[in-house]
Amino acid sequence: MGYKVIKLKNIYNNLGEVETKKILKEFKCELNKDVEYFLHEKAIEFSKQGIAETFIVMSQYKRKEVIVGYFSTTNKAINIKKMNLSATKKKRILKFAKYDKEYKTYSVALPLIGQIGKNYSNGYNKLITGDMLLKLACNKIKIAQDVLGGRYVYLECEDKPKLKEFYESNGFVCFGKRNLERDERDKNNGDYLLQMLCDLSKNN
Repeated sequence: MGYKVIKLKNIYNNLGEVETKKILKEFKCELNKDVEYFLHEKAIEFSKQGIAETFIVMSQYKRKEVIVGYFSTTNKAINIKKMNLSATKKKRILKFAKYDKEYKTYSVALPLIGQIGKNYSNGYNKLITGDMLLKLACNKIKIAQDVLGGRYVYLECEDKPKLKEFYESNGFVCFGKRNLERDERDKNNGDYLLQMLCDLSKNN
């Protein structure tokens, strides 16, 4: 099955914000309300301000194009604790990071997959696998890195065994935790998110 990955900016530039918001309202994700809320309430504004870019993934269903999922990307500076990396990864990431001896952390700006989720409205989630959606997101990052350089990407997820296993099966490794901001806690479980890193040069 083929998929179209369309930049949200192109959609609202062509259709206008009102019509675009109507289309985005068709996206439902009861499993993660933060993913749903971001697309409905923040994605357009973040795109306009250059904070993050959102990509809508569409597929054919009964001769109609429907939203099957989406992901958003940005670039963000993070700190990675020395003890959370293997010797090999420490050596590799030093090429892209600055090491702080006092705090024993690597400071590095990395691409972030800020949001990612499937559309559970009308069973459209069955039209794409989680593996494929994540691959489409990583492929977008790779295209940017072919121009700018770099090889790593990271994301954050709730500390749930199934989620952690899913990302690990796709080449991500946990390197730390980030405490939730106050306005994030009503849409996420727990008090923190796991931070997970992937070397895209080894993740084909």
